[in-house]
Amino acid sequence: MAQQTLKFSRKDSAKFFKTLNKRVNNYFKENNIKKTGNWKLYTKAVIMFTLLLGPLVLLLTVNVPTWLQIICMMVIGIGMAGVGMNVMHDANHGSFSSKKWVNKLMGSSIHILAGNDYNWKVQHNVLHHTYTNIQGHDEDIDAGRIIRFSKHSKWLKIHQYQKYYAFLLYGLLTVNWAITTDFKQTYQYLKRKLSYGEFPNPATQWTKLIIGKIIYYSIWVVLPLALGYAWWQVLIGFLIMHYTAGIILSIIFQLAHVMPNTEMPLPDEDGNMKNTWAIHQLFTTSNFSPKSWIVEFYTGGLNRQVEHHLFSNISHVHYKNIAKIVRETAHEFSLPYNEYNSIWTAIAEHYRQLKVLGMKPNMA
Repeated sequence: MAQQTLKFSRKDSAKFFKTLNKRVNNYFKENNIKKTGNWKLYTKAVIMFTLLLGPLVLLLTVNVPTWLQIICMMVIGIGMAGVGMNVMHDANHGSFSSKKWVNKLMGSSIHILAGNDYNWKVQHNVLHHTYTNIQGHDEDIDAGRIIRFSKHSKWLKIHQYQKYYAFLLYGLLTVNWAITTDFKQTYQYLKRKLSYGEFPNPATQWTKLIIGKIIYYSIWVVLPLALGYAWWQVLIGFLIMHYTAGIILSIIFQLAHVMPNTEMPLPDEDGNMKNTWAIHQLFTTSNFSPKSWIVEFYTGGLNRQVEHHLFSNISHVHYKNIAKIVRETAHEFSLPYNEYNSIWTAIAEHYRQLKVLGMKPNMA
């Protein structure tokens, strides 16, 4: 497993990010373009929403054979992940559009994807982006007791088999969002008074959560039942849809952070981290498939997590163009720029990391 061996002074760290920020800002200024989305993003939004809702309309209006029903539900799952990565993600970072109401509208698409915008912003924007890969703070590396994503997590005997079952369990990610996760997170985040922006009124948040779930289940469960599908058909379709989306999203998430080349640092006894935020992001984040247009197109630029973590206020459609600036600046300051050439290499390395983390600590 990789080890973080360098500590950069606050002065050097500040100089690095100041230099990088200036260069990136100059790129947008010199090319006279906005940091938010453009026609490319809006076109993708139409495509992803079509993948999500098009097959649903077909299933509800046309009598199709069973094999096509299965394919339709898989395509819906692909669309669900696609909307999440390309539309909802940018919007809830405030980078989909320069207009706040557009970001709010597109960000609210999470409610038909089984999630909740308040919970997502706290978990992702606050906890994940601030405390990336820090055990006990970043919930993205907390899979409960069943999967060990960090060397700082307690090892259990079952973890020696996680290299075999982890990928199978990844498909349950969005099912958990739909059923239990949102309720648990709302309770915990409100209790801890966490928020991204203005803290919501608890009663209002609970009301929004419940209404959101009613809308969600009305679309994906009640409507098909009302139009003649048997309960078991709806259940199987629901699971196929979510399992497809869950597999895709989980793998994309894990390839960015649970890798041999990324760190899992902890604060010292005084609660201080070894490096400042920007340097910390470089040590804990990794890219993959930088030359694959289809991977970049579908994942919403999440294959370029280094750029995303350093500039989450910039739409992903610009990551490819600023990647060279980030890479060269990191190398100029003798800092890491983690990247795998292909998604298959990254998946293989993630599997290897699961295997290492599954070993009993004194055997690793």
